[in-house]
Amino acid sequence: MTTDRATADGTGHVPGVEVRPVAGHIGAEITGVDLAEPLDDAVTALIRDAVLRWKVVFFRGQRLDHVGHIAFARRFGEPVVLPRRGPHSPPGFPEIETTTDRLELGGRYGMDHDEWLDRRRHTLLRGWHCDHGARVDPPAATILRAEAVPPYGGDTTWANLAAAYAGLSAPVRAFVDGLRAEHRLGVGYQSRPGDDAYVRHLLDHQVASVHPLVRVHPETGERVLFVNGYYVERITDVSRPESAALLEMLVEQAVRPEYTVRFRWEPGSVAFWDNRATMHLAPSDHAHVGSPRVMHRVMLHGEVPVGVDGRPSEPVTGTEAGRW
Repeated sequence: MTTDRATADGTGHVPGVEVRPVAGHIGAEITGVDLAEPLDDAVTALIRDAVLRWKVVFFRGQRLDHVGHIAFARRFGEPVVLPRRGPHSPPGFPEIETTTDRLELGGRYGMDHDEWLDRRRHTLLRGWHCDHGARVDPPAATILRAEAVPPYGGDTTWANLAAAYAGLSAPVRAFVDGLRAEHRLGVGYQSRPGDDAYVRHLLDHQVASVHPLVRVHPETGERVLFVNGYYVERITDVSRPESAALLEMLVEQAVRPEYTVRFRWEPGSVAFWDNRATMHLAPSDHAHVGSPRVMHRVMLHGEVPVGVDGRPSEPVTGTEAGRW
């Protein structure tokens, strides 16, 4: 996530633009910016600094279309071009994925939405994830905008993984600094009896990498507790029972309320988060409401994570740095 570091008045402030923190450790709302208009270097630098400081920033009442969404993203990095997208993603804009597709994934494999969630989320922490965490180079950032949202439900929650690491006791930080973990697509999925189309899909499109359990953020230098409830198969350096207990403790640490922020979406809302320093929980409380939730996502290319010891992540299968 790169840009020129210019400011309007030499202090990092831009007249008319305000960054308002909304929680103690994570999240800020930025006002006074029209994302549909070209951004000058000063505003771009302010937004970039706010994302690095607060991990996720929010904009309301925006008028972005697909062209504007991609143009905004390009101010901060190179958008990922996805080789496969769902049928509702816009043709002619391969950088954009329409995440209403997620509600229909179960149907592709013969399951209704409730069964789909039940089989994927077998623990209370299961839904927490960073985007494409099983890749050897997960995206650096994600920019998500809301086109339509239900009248209630559908909020998204983010956790600050740098603050979660800093909040561990010193002996635990020293212990986890040297560990590594395997991240794999489809971890924990509970298969259906007999033939399961989703299991066949996972086997045909398997993605796995070994990442440091603590990564060093490439821009801030912060140490980040690189865990989540969705992709992490196991800590590779310990036994499976030890791994399960450690991961439960670490993910519970990461999602403590003081390290999180919850955002209520409105049409025209935009969230821009650092995918290297956060994980988020996609909502599952709105399927029964009967109203559409249509979201458009652009992700920015990221780096291969590096651990405290300087060792980079290693691909296991189905992933190659820079190649989607």
